Amino acid sequence: MLWKNNVSLEYFNQISVNTLNETLSIEFISIGNDFLVAKMQVDHRHRQPAGLLHGGANVVLAETLGSVASYLATEDPMQKKIVGIEINANHLRAVKEGYVYGKVTEIKVGKTLHVWQIEIKDEKEQLTCVSRITVGVF
Repeated sequence: MLWKNNVSLEYFNQISVNTLNETLSIEFISIGNDFLVAKMQVDHRHRQPAGLLHGGANVVLAETLGSVASYLATEDPMQKKIVGIEINANHLRAVKEGYVYGKVTEIKVGKTLHVWQIEIKDEKEQLTCVSRITVGVF
């Protein structure tokens, strides 16, 4: 099992109150042995002026998932600093409304560097964005 910490989805949703996650309606909804899923509503808060999901909102969802995955994959995470170092995103399909779902999976989990892939899909399960994040654990 990839995760070294047994933390509930409810915990991550509770600590998201009064943060950007809450502002953007990011909610953790599923966890498996080697993946984590969160959803984000797409409404007026998430759109750029042309009416499409803002690419930056995708990146916030991706970084949130990668950071939480690193927390789960780190022994004694409260004694470490877990910080994003680099992130990229390819926006593949426009989304105007509804929900998008991000799923984070491992590329490489080392002692001090974690690399994660995040696939974001729409409600029709069409891939809308793919992102990769490198997280430092110090």
